[in-house]
Amino acid sequence: MPASPSTARAINDRVALRLLQQEGPLTAGQLKQLTGLSRPTVADLVERLTAAGLIEVVGESGEQRRGPNARLYGIVADRAHLAALDVRTEGVSVVVCDLLGRELARASVPIADDTGTGPAVEQAVTLVERAAKEAGAERLHTVGVGAPGLIDPATGELRDSSGLPEWHRRLVAALQERLPARVIVENETNLAALAEQRDGAARDRDTFVLLWLGHGTGAAVVLDGRLRRGASGGTGEIGFLPVPGTSTLPSATDCEGGFHSLAGSAAIAELAAGHGLVATVASPGEPEAAALVRQAVATLSSPSSPSPSASSGADRFLSALADRLAIGAASVVAVLDPGCVVLGGEVGQAGGEVLATRVGERLTRMSPLPVEVRASTLGGGAVLRGALLTARESAQDDLFAPRSR
Repeated sequence: MPASPSTARAINDRVALRLLQQEGPLTAGQLKQLTGLSRPTVADLVERLTAAGLIEVVGESGEQRRGPNARLYGIVADRAHLAALDVRTEGVSVVVCDLLGRELARASVPIADDTGTGPAVEQAVTLVERAAKEAGAERLHTVGVGAPGLIDPATGELRDSSGLPEWHRRLVAALQERLPARVIVENETNLAALAEQRDGAARDRDTFVLLWLGHGTGAAVVLDGRLRRGASGGTGEIGFLPVPGTSTLPSATDCEGGFHSLAGSAAIAELAAGHGLVATVASPGEPEAAALVRQAVATLSSPSSPSPSASSGADRFLSALADRLAIGAASVVAVLDPGCVVLGGEVGQAGGEVLATRVGERLTRMSPLPVEVRASTLGGGAVLRGALLTARESAQDDLFAPRSR
Protein backbone atom coordinates (compact mmCIF):
# COMPACT_ATOMS: atom_id res chain seq x y z
CA MET A 1 0.00 0.00 0.00
CA PRO A 2 1.24 3.51 -0.73
CA ALA A 3 2.13 5.57 2.32
CA SER A 4 -0.41 8.09 3.54
CA PRO A 5 0.55 11.77 3.13
CA SER A 6 1.34 12.07 6.85
CA THR A 7 3.51 8.95 6.81
CA ALA A 8 5.34 10.13 3.71
CA ARG A 9 6.04 13.49 5.34
CA ALA A 10 7.39 11.74 8.46
CA ILE A 11 9.67 9.53 6.35
CA ASN A 12 10.96 12.51 4.38
CA ASP A 13 11.65 14.43 7.58
CA ARG A 14 13.66 11.55 9.02
CA VAL A 15 15.69 11.14 5.83
CA ALA A 16 16.52 14.85 5.81
CA LEU A 17 17.54 14.84 9.47
CA ARG A 18 19.81 11.85 8.96
CA LEU A 19 21.47 13.59 6.02
CA LEU A 20 22.05 16.72 8.08
CA GLN A 21 23.50 14.60 10.87
CA GLN A 22 25.85 12.75 8.51
CA GLU A 23 26.80 15.52 6.08
CA GLY A 24 26.59 18.61 8.25
CA PRO A 25 24.74 21.83 7.24
CA LEU A 26 23.07 21.71 3.83
CA THR A 27 21.10 24.11 1.66
CA ALA A 28 17.56 23.30 0.55
CA GLY A 29 18.98 22.75 -2.92
CA GLN A 30 21.47 20.20 -1.61
CA LEU A 31 18.72 18.44 0.33
CA LYS A 32 16.70 18.28 -2.87
CA GLN A 33 19.62 16.75 -4.73
CA LEU A 34 20.48 14.20 -2.02
CA THR A 35 16.90 13.11 -1.29
CA GLY A 36 15.52 13.24 -4.82
CA LEU A 37 12.46 15.10 -3.52
CA SER A 38 10.79 17.95 -5.34
CA ARG A 39 11.57 21.55 -4.48
CA PRO A 40 8.11 22.19 -2.91
CA THR A 41 8.41 19.01 -0.83
CA VAL A 42 11.83 20.05 0.48
CA ALA A 43 10.58 23.55 1.25
CA ASP A 44 7.67 22.00 3.15
CA LEU A 45 9.87 19.70 5.26
CA VAL A 46 12.35 22.50 6.02
CA GLU A 47 9.48 24.60 7.31
CA ARG A 48 8.15 21.73 9.44
CA LEU A 49 11.53 20.84 10.94
CA THR A 50 12.30 24.48 11.70
CA ALA A 51 8.95 24.95 13.42
CA ALA A 52 9.61 21.78 15.43
CA GLY A 53 12.90 23.21 16.67
CA LEU A 54 14.96 20.43 15.09
CA ILE A 55 16.83 22.50 12.49
CA GLU A 56 17.81 26.13 12.12
CA VAL A 57 19.63 28.44 9.72
CA VAL A 58 23.31 28.25 10.58
CA GLY A 59 24.75 30.35 7.77
CA GLU A 60 24.74 30.85 4.03
CA SER A 61 26.37 28.95 1.21
CA GLY A 62 28.82 30.51 -1.21
CA GLU A 63 26.37 30.43 -4.09
CA GLN A 64 26.22 33.47 -6.38
CA ARG A 65 22.48 33.93 -6.07
CA ARG A 66 21.34 34.67 -2.54
CA GLY A 67 17.91 33.57 -1.39
CA PRO A 68 16.10 30.76 0.42
CA ASN A 69 18.15 28.05 -1.28
CA ALA A 70 21.40 29.75 -0.22
CA ARG A 71 20.61 29.35 3.47
CA LEU A 72 22.46 26.58 5.24
CA TYR A 73 20.32 24.48 7.54
CA GLY A 74 21.77 22.45 10.39
CA ILE A 75 20.48 20.36 13.28
CA VAL A 76 19.88 22.31 16.49
CA ALA A 77 22.74 20.80 18.45
CA ASP A 78 21.56 21.88 21.88
CA ARG A 79 18.08 20.44 21.34
CA ALA A 80 19.33 17.54 23.48
CA HIS A 81 22.33 16.93 25.72
CA LEU A 82 23.82 13.49 26.21
CA ALA A 83 26.15 11.89 28.71
CA ALA A 84 28.38 8.83 28.41
CA LEU A 85 29.83 6.99 31.41
CA ASP A 86 32.69 4.51 31.64
CA VAL A 87 32.19 2.66 34.92
CA ARG A 88 35.20 0.71 36.17
CA THR A 89 35.92 -1.00 39.47
CA GLU A 90 38.34 1.81 40.36
CA GLY A 91 36.32 4.84 39.27
CA VAL A 92 34.00 6.55 36.81
CA SER A 93 34.60 8.80 33.80
CA VAL A 94 31.94 10.92 32.11
CA VAL A 95 31.67 13.04 28.99
CA VAL A 96 28.75 15.34 28.14
CA CYS A 97 27.97 16.22 24.51
CA ASP A 98 25.34 17.88 22.38
CA LEU A 99 23.10 16.13 19.87
CA LEU A 100 25.82 16.23 17.22
CA GLY A 101 28.32 14.56 19.53
CA ARG A 102 30.45 17.63 20.20
CA GLU A 103 32.13 17.32 23.59
CA LEU A 104 31.12 19.98 26.10
CA ALA A 105 32.52 18.65 29.38
CA ARG A 106 34.63 15.75 30.63
CA ALA A 107 35.42 14.60 34.17
CA SER A 108 36.40 11.54 36.20
CA VAL A 109 36.54 10.47 39.83
CA PRO A 110 38.48 7.63 41.45
CA ILE A 111 36.54 5.36 43.80
CA ALA A 112 38.61 3.40 46.30
CA ASP A 113 37.99 -0.28 46.99
CA ASP A 114 36.97 0.44 50.58
CA THR A 115 34.39 3.07 49.64
CA GLY A 116 30.92 2.08 50.79
CA THR A 117 28.15 1.48 48.28
CA GLY A 118 26.19 4.62 49.18
CA PRO A 119 29.15 7.01 49.10
CA ALA A 120 30.43 5.46 45.86
CA VAL A 121 27.08 5.92 44.15
CA GLU A 122 26.83 9.50 45.41
CA GLN A 123 30.31 10.35 44.08
CA ALA A 124 29.45 8.98 40.65
CA VAL A 125 26.04 10.65 40.33
CA THR A 126 27.41 13.96 41.59
CA LEU A 127 30.15 13.73 38.96
CA VAL A 128 27.53 13.43 36.22
CA GLU A 129 25.46 16.30 37.60
CA ARG A 130 28.50 18.57 37.81
CA ALA A 131 29.62 17.71 34.28
CA ALA A 132 26.14 18.43 32.96
CA LYS A 133 26.13 21.79 34.73
CA GLU A 134 29.57 22.65 33.35
CA ALA A 135 28.29 21.80 29.86
CA GLY A 136 25.36 24.16 30.31
CA ALA A 137 22.83 21.34 30.08
CA GLU A 138 19.65 22.01 32.02
CA ARG A 139 18.72 18.37 31.61
CA LEU A 140 20.16 15.29 29.97
CA HIS A 141 18.09 13.53 27.34
CA THR A 142 19.95 10.21 27.28
CA VAL A 143 22.77 8.68 29.32
CA GLY A 144 24.82 5.78 27.94
CA VAL A 145 26.60 3.67 30.55
CA GLY A 146 29.37 1.19 29.87
CA ALA A 147 30.07 -1.22 32.73
CA PRO A 148 31.75 -4.58 33.23
CA GLY A 149 29.52 -7.59 33.81
CA LEU A 150 26.47 -9.10 32.18
CA ILE A 151 23.58 -7.09 30.81
CA ASP A 152 20.26 -8.94 30.91
CA PRO A 153 19.08 -8.99 27.26
CA ALA A 154 15.43 -9.09 28.36
CA THR A 155 15.47 -6.11 30.74
CA GLY A 156 18.60 -4.23 29.70
CA GLU A 157 19.70 -4.13 33.34
CA LEU A 158 23.13 -4.85 34.77
CA ARG A 159 22.99 -8.29 36.38
CA ASP A 160 24.46 -9.12 39.77
CA SER A 161 27.93 -10.47 38.98
CA SER A 162 30.39 -11.88 41.48
CA GLY A 163 33.62 -9.95 41.84
CA LEU A 164 32.11 -6.61 40.83
CA PRO A 165 31.30 -3.83 43.30
CA GLU A 166 27.70 -3.57 44.47
CA TRP A 167 27.71 0.15 43.68
CA HIS A 168 27.76 -0.63 39.95
CA ARG A 169 24.18 -1.94 39.99
CA ARG A 170 23.03 0.71 42.45
CA LEU A 171 24.50 3.45 40.25
CA VAL A 172 22.18 2.68 37.36
CA ALA A 173 19.11 2.91 39.60
CA ALA A 174 20.39 6.14 41.14
CA LEU A 175 20.95 7.73 37.73
CA GLN A 176 17.41 6.84 36.73
CA GLU A 177 16.06 8.35 39.96
CA ARG A 178 18.13 11.55 40.01
CA LEU A 179 18.25 12.43 36.32
CA PRO A 180 15.25 13.15 34.09
CA ALA A 181 16.91 11.10 31.36
CA ARG A 182 16.76 7.80 29.56
CA VAL A 183 19.55 5.55 30.89
CA ILE A 184 20.96 2.84 28.63
CA VAL A 185 23.38 0.26 30.06
CA GLU A 186 25.69 -1.90 27.95
CA ASN A 187 28.67 -4.13 28.60
CA GLU A 188 31.87 -2.11 28.31
CA THR A 189 33.52 -4.45 25.81
CA ASN A 190 30.48 -4.40 23.56
CA LEU A 191 30.57 -0.61 23.53
CA ALA A 192 34.27 -0.66 22.72
CA ALA A 193 33.55 -2.91 19.74
CA LEU A 194 30.86 -0.52 18.47
CA ALA A 195 33.32 2.36 18.73
CA GLU A 196 36.11 0.47 16.96
CA GLN A 197 33.68 -0.42 14.16
CA ARG A 198 32.45 3.14 13.76
CA ASP A 199 35.62 5.14 14.37
CA GLY A 200 38.50 2.76 15.01
CA ALA A 201 40.36 -0.30 13.80
CA ALA A 202 37.32 -2.17 12.40
CA ARG A 203 35.81 0.57 10.24
CA ASP A 204 35.89 -1.65 7.14
CA ARG A 205 34.65 -4.82 8.86
CA ASP A 206 31.10 -6.00 9.45
CA THR A 207 32.31 -9.23 11.08
CA PHE A 208 35.06 -9.22 13.69
CA VAL A 209 35.90 -9.98 17.32
CA LEU A 210 37.28 -7.45 19.75
CA LEU A 211 39.58 -9.00 22.35
CA TRP A 212 39.51 -6.60 25.31
CA LEU A 213 42.81 -6.32 27.15
CA GLY A 214 42.70 -3.91 30.07
CA HIS A 215 42.57 -4.48 33.82
CA GLY A 216 40.63 -7.61 32.92
CA THR A 217 39.79 -9.50 29.75
CA GLY A 218 36.71 -9.86 27.62
CA ALA A 219 35.53 -10.17 24.06
CA ALA A 220 32.83 -8.65 21.89
CA VAL A 221 31.41 -10.36 18.82
CA VAL A 222 30.10 -8.49 15.79
CA LEU A 223 28.66 -10.71 13.04
CA ASP A 224 27.22 -9.34 9.81
CA GLY A 225 27.22 -5.85 11.29
CA ARG A 226 25.29 -6.81 14.43
CA LEU A 227 26.56 -7.04 17.98
CA ARG A 228 25.82 -10.50 19.38
CA ARG A 229 25.03 -10.74 23.09
CA GLY A 230 23.96 -14.36 23.51
CA ALA A 231 20.96 -15.92 25.28
CA SER A 232 21.88 -14.51 28.70
CA GLY A 233 24.02 -11.55 27.63
CA GLY A 234 27.22 -13.46 28.27
CA THR A 235 28.77 -13.66 24.83
CA GLY A 236 32.45 -12.80 25.14
CA GLU A 237 33.07 -13.76 28.78
CA ILE A 238 36.42 -15.06 27.63
CA GLY A 239 38.04 -14.53 31.02
CA PHE A 240 36.34 -17.76 32.10
CA LEU A 241 37.69 -19.71 29.11
CA PRO A 242 39.66 -22.77 30.36
CA VAL A 243 43.15 -22.60 28.88
CA PRO A 244 46.43 -24.46 29.25
CA GLY A 245 49.17 -22.89 31.32
CA THR A 246 47.18 -22.19 34.48
CA SER A 247 47.29 -24.06 37.77
CA THR A 248 43.55 -24.56 38.15
CA LEU A 249 40.22 -24.29 36.34
CA PRO A 250 37.79 -21.39 36.46
CA SER A 251 34.50 -21.76 38.29
CA ALA A 252 31.05 -20.24 37.85
CA THR A 253 31.97 -17.53 40.36
CA ASP A 254 35.70 -17.02 39.76
CA CYS A 255 37.64 -16.69 36.50
CA GLU A 256 40.93 -17.57 38.23
CA GLY A 257 42.45 -20.32 36.15
CA GLY A 258 40.78 -19.11 32.97
CA PHE A 259 42.12 -16.89 30.20
CA HIS A 260 42.02 -13.97 32.63
CA SER A 261 44.86 -15.64 34.55
CA LEU A 262 47.03 -15.37 31.45
CA ALA A 263 45.97 -12.05 29.97
CA GLY A 264 44.67 -9.87 32.81
CA SER A 265 46.78 -6.87 33.79
CA ALA A 266 48.20 -8.50 36.92
CA ALA A 267 49.20 -11.62 34.97
CA ILE A 268 50.90 -9.55 32.26
CA ALA A 269 52.76 -7.51 34.87
CA GLU A 270 54.03 -10.72 36.47
CA LEU A 271 55.12 -12.01 33.05
CA ALA A 272 57.01 -8.77 32.40
CA ALA A 273 58.79 -8.98 35.75
CA GLY A 274 59.90 -12.49 34.86
CA HIS A 275 61.63 -11.08 31.79
CA GLY A 276 63.38 -8.32 33.68
CA LEU A 277 61.11 -5.43 32.77
CA VAL A 278 60.89 -2.78 35.45
CA ALA A 279 57.41 -1.44 36.11
CA THR A 280 56.84 2.12 34.96
CA VAL A 281 54.33 4.60 36.25
CA ALA A 282 51.08 4.21 34.34
CA SER A 283 48.77 7.06 33.44
CA PRO A 284 45.89 7.66 35.88
CA GLY A 285 43.43 4.78 35.59
CA GLU A 286 45.64 2.92 33.11
CA PRO A 287 46.45 -0.75 33.79
CA GLU A 288 50.06 -1.38 34.76
CA ALA A 289 50.26 -3.92 31.95
CA ALA A 290 49.64 -1.22 29.34
CA ALA A 291 52.62 0.82 30.55
CA LEU A 292 54.83 -2.27 30.53
CA VAL A 293 53.79 -3.30 27.02
CA ARG A 294 54.28 0.24 25.74
CA GLN A 295 57.74 0.32 27.30
CA ALA A 296 58.67 -3.01 25.69
CA VAL A 297 57.50 -1.85 22.26
CA ALA A 298 59.40 1.41 22.63
CA THR A 299 62.56 -0.47 23.60
CA LEU A 300 62.39 -2.61 20.47
CA SER A 301 61.57 0.38 18.27
CA SER A 302 64.33 2.59 19.62
CA PRO A 303 67.32 2.87 17.27
CA SER A 304 69.60 3.02 20.30
CA SER A 305 68.34 0.50 22.85
CA PRO A 306 69.57 1.08 26.42
CA SER A 307 71.33 -2.27 26.30
CA PRO A 308 71.25 -5.56 24.37
CA SER A 309 69.85 -7.30 27.45
CA ALA A 310 66.99 -4.79 27.73
CA SER A 311 66.10 -5.25 24.07
CA SER A 312 66.28 -9.01 24.42
CA GLY A 313 64.10 -8.97 27.53
CA ALA A 314 61.49 -6.82 25.82
CA ASP A 315 61.50 -9.11 22.79
CA ARG A 316 61.06 -12.26 24.89
CA PHE A 317 58.30 -10.63 26.94
CA LEU A 318 56.29 -9.59 23.89
CA SER A 319 56.74 -13.02 22.33
CA ALA A 320 55.55 -14.74 25.51
CA LEU A 321 52.60 -12.37 25.73
CA ALA A 322 51.71 -13.06 22.09
CA ASP A 323 51.79 -16.80 22.87
CA ARG A 324 49.23 -16.24 25.63
CA LEU A 325 46.96 -13.99 23.64
CA ALA A 326 46.98 -16.35 20.68
CA ILE A 327 45.59 -19.13 22.88
CA GLY A 328 42.47 -17.16 23.68
CA ALA A 329 42.15 -15.69 20.19
CA ALA A 330 42.53 -19.11 18.54
CA SER A 331 39.58 -20.46 20.51
CA VAL A 332 37.38 -17.61 19.33
CA VAL A 333 38.57 -17.94 15.73
CA ALA A 334 37.92 -21.69 15.69
CA VAL A 335 34.30 -21.22 16.80
CA LEU A 336 33.29 -18.00 15.00
CA ASP A 337 35.64 -17.62 12.01
CA PRO A 338 35.45 -13.81 12.28
CA GLY A 339 38.23 -13.08 9.79
CA CYS A 340 39.48 -10.24 12.00
CA VAL A 341 40.51 -9.93 15.63
CA VAL A 342 41.08 -6.50 17.15
CA LEU A 343 43.36 -6.35 20.19
CA GLY A 344 41.44 -3.75 22.16
CA GLY A 345 41.68 -1.93 25.45
CA GLU A 346 44.68 -0.11 26.82
CA VAL A 347 47.01 -3.09 26.42
CA GLY A 348 45.98 -3.74 22.83
CA GLN A 349 46.57 -0.12 21.90
CA ALA A 350 49.90 -0.06 23.73
CA GLY A 351 51.09 -3.16 21.87
CA GLY A 352 50.24 -1.61 18.52
CA GLU A 353 51.29 -3.31 15.32
CA VAL A 354 54.26 -4.96 17.03
CA LEU A 355 52.08 -7.09 19.29
CA ALA A 356 49.30 -7.54 16.73
CA THR A 357 51.77 -8.89 14.17
CA ARG A 358 53.14 -11.42 16.64
CA VAL A 359 49.71 -12.64 17.62
CA GLY A 360 48.75 -12.88 13.96
CA GLU A 361 51.81 -15.00 13.15
CA ARG A 362 50.88 -17.45 15.90
CA LEU A 363 47.27 -17.68 14.79
CA THR A 364 48.43 -18.48 11.27
CA ARG A 365 50.29 -21.48 12.66
CA MET A 366 47.50 -22.54 15.01
CA SER A 367 44.40 -22.15 12.85
CA PRO A 368 43.53 -23.16 9.28
CA LEU A 369 41.12 -20.21 9.11
CA PRO A 370 42.43 -16.92 7.69
CA VAL A 371 42.36 -14.13 10.24
CA GLU A 372 43.79 -10.64 10.39
CA VAL A 373 44.91 -9.25 13.75
CA ARG A 374 44.72 -5.49 14.26
CA ALA A 375 45.65 -3.19 17.12
CA SER A 376 43.03 -0.93 18.66
CA THR A 377 43.22 2.71 17.64
CA LEU A 378 40.93 3.88 20.46
CA GLY A 379 42.28 1.91 23.43
CA GLY A 380 40.51 2.40 26.74
CA GLY A 381 38.73 5.46 25.38
CA ALA A 382 36.62 3.18 23.19
CA VAL A 383 34.18 2.53 26.04
CA LEU A 384 33.26 6.19 26.46
CA ARG A 385 33.10 6.63 22.70
CA GLY A 386 30.81 3.63 22.35
CA ALA A 387 28.58 4.82 25.20
CA LEU A 388 28.27 8.22 23.54
CA LEU A 389 27.43 6.72 20.15
CA THR A 390 24.74 4.57 21.77
CA ALA A 391 23.27 7.54 23.66
CA ARG A 392 23.30 9.75 20.57
CA GLU A 393 21.63 7.18 18.35
CA SER A 394 18.96 6.55 20.96
CA ALA A 395 18.28 10.27 21.36
CA GLN A 396 18.12 10.81 17.62
CA ASP A 397 15.77 7.86 17.21
CA ASP A 398 13.47 9.54 19.71
CA LEU A 399 13.76 13.11 18.46
CA PHE A 400 13.74 12.20 14.77
CA ALA A 401 10.91 9.67 15.10
CA PRO A 402 7.82 10.24 12.98
CA ARG A 403 5.22 12.13 14.97
CA SER A 404 1.49 11.85 14.65
CA ARG A 405 0.18 14.71 12.54
